[in-house]
Amino acid sequence: MPPKNARPVRPGYRCADCGHEVAKWVGRCPNCQAWGTVEETAPARPALAKVTAGAPATPARPIAEVDLDSARAVSTGIGELDRVLGGGIVPGAVVLLAGEPGVGKSTLLLEVAHRWAAGASPGPSLYVTGEESAGQVRLRAERTNSVHPELFLGAESNLAAVLGHVDAVKPGLLIVDSVQTVQSPEAEGSPGGVTQVRAVTTALVGLAKERGLPVVLVGHVTKDGAVAGPRVLEHLVDVVLHFEGDRHSALRMLRGVKNRFGPADEVGCFEQRDDGIAEVRDPSGLFINRQETQVDGTAVTVMVEGKRPLLVEVQSLVMKTQLAMPRRSVSGLDSARVSMMLAVLGKHGGVSTGEHDVFAATVGGTRVHEPAADLAIALAIASSRRSKPLPSNLIVVGEVGLAGEIRRVSGVGRRLTEAVRLGFDRALVPPDAGPLPKGVRATVVSNVGEALKIVEKGR
Repeated sequence: MPPKNARPVRPGYRCADCGHEVAKWVGRCPNCQAWGTVEETAPARPALAKVTAGAPATPARPIAEVDLDSARAVSTGIGELDRVLGGGIVPGAVVLLAGEPGVGKSTLLLEVAHRWAAGASPGPSLYVTGEESAGQVRLRAERTNSVHPELFLGAESNLAAVLGHVDAVKPGLLIVDSVQTVQSPEAEGSPGGVTQVRAVTTALVGLAKERGLPVVLVGHVTKDGAVAGPRVLEHLVDVVLHFEGDRHSALRMLRGVKNRFGPADEVGCFEQRDDGIAEVRDPSGLFINRQETQVDGTAVTVMVEGKRPLLVEVQSLVMKTQLAMPRRSVSGLDSARVSMMLAVLGKHGGVSTGEHDVFAATVGGTRVHEPAADLAIALAIASSRRSKPLPSNLIVVGEVGLAGEIRRVSGVGRRLTEAVRLGFDRALVPPDAGPLPKGVRATVVSNVGEALKIVEKGR
């Protein structure tokens, strides 16, 4: 019986979007400012005054005696996915794959399940869907040629049923699509809520660690592009991947956000096709448009995604306007960086755009946000403004400061090596670029004024 002076346990309230807890119900979450997301939660159990020691599940051993074979990465059969994962998926690892609706998460994971079942990986693959029926997934498998006798399919939204499928099939790989649609009977709240997502993820993580079973979870994203659900979801899993892509482009980018077993900044490239998603092993050619004749307003640079250098073409169009306020339109670039380059060109380069509309974009639907593309943006704008095309074999790399100076960027040699492989033999580089590869004639520029001389020569 509770003591006579014990205070009654009152229920708490938690935001279903961000997990912020408040003492009483409010219509708007004070943390994320979302309306109608505060839900009542079960009262917390009082903490035990004392925790007694128990027998450990496994005895502690010297670290040198721990077996490494059980933690070796196993290939998924898709090279670009293995690149992002750090060589493959580790037994017992839990991977969270998030992305916008329709980007191709389910299609990619169905191909992963097929490759796992058809390869020499240990055990069959089990694909559990909570958003679609088994017939719908079978239709997609027929379209993408992903039907295999060792690929098992289950349409369940109950966690107990999912665990039952695991006991029956004994798979070597488990895919759950998605974690927001699975409901635990032991937790309160609706599917997709904070309590349910936390309970389901905790149970699947425990299953993966106990049996050494790699688990891949599909996660939803919010309108801001972040992983939906409580922040603890990303802390519970071992790997967090983001699958990105433009609806109007066939290119898909798989980015590593968190990885306990490998690099957390690696990128994989895929292409959306009618028969599924195919990996792109050499994506540099997708982002440049080699033309026989020189065209003004274009500059080619090299961005680095993880450890992979990618050539990107930056295009600009500058036209006289009759409007009181000229237009500034940007696609695939950071609009703030483009505005800075316009100011630097006007102040230190003598290129005025105050009475001109400026349009800047990248080719192929890629997005460039690193400062190493500053010089390419500036030269593309200056080239279009003065109608002076840059040499077609020229690579431009460098960060531009507000004083007009060209700053050093990392990995210039690795960037130029990729450019030489694709046929570029001239480059504009910042000072102290380090050792450069053979086959390229590099010109060091220290400020925007020196770089604009290339535009004036036009050759």
